[in-house]
Amino acid sequence: MSSSQIPFLPLGPTVSFTAATPTAPTAVQAPVKSTETSAGQFRIVNSGVVAVFLAIGKTSAEAVTNASAVATSIPLLAGSSQILRFPAGAFFTATSASSTSVVYITPGQGL
Repeated sequence: MSSSQIPFLPLGPTVSFTAATPTAPTAVQAPVKSTETSAGQFRIVNSGVVAVFLAIGKTSAEAVTNASAVATSIPLLAGSSQILRFPAGAFFTATSASSTSVVYITPGQGL
């Protein structure tokens, strides 16, 4: 693996869901279109004005369960964008600190 950093390259369509409190919505997948990898980077954008707690899982049910606790979720600050690495078939959902927030996920490679 090269030590250079490459810009983020989208490798699939952007998906979205609305994080809510106290229950996470049905989880979604952001399919990676490259067959060369079993994992990918995902650009995750919290477009809302409240923090969300992102959860992933191998199934939709597992992701929803993981969203029920801070210990099994990843906090994303309001208005933030992160690039994180997960398995290519991961399911995503989130709860919000309060109110609702739209979360966008784009699969790809790079930073």
